[in-house]
Amino acid sequence: MCRSIKTLRPPVLPEEATEEDIRAAALQYVRKVSGFRAPAAHNREVFEQAVAEIAESTAKLLRGIEVRGGAARTASRAADASHAGQAPHAGQAS
Repeated sequence: MCRSIKTLRPPVLPEEATEEDIRAAALQYVRKVSGFRAPAAHNREVFEQAVAEIAESTAKLLRGIEVRGGAARTASRAADASHAGQAPHAGQAS
């Protein structure tokens, strides 16, 4: 489908998706489905309405998703990132 639409839920996205992220994904979806990058004037209203409805549904979906074990993975990734700047320990390849 749309390969340029990124996953918007943690832990894939480290922070919560913004309204801008959600709208951008909705816009990409509507562009793909409609086959238009930008609608003609006579289709603009229905195009924008679709983007708004999909963005609203996406926000609702993201609020309702329960990611089990997400906190542990997020904490693990944060720890990995904090160690990334340190020199390797003895016995580790550099």
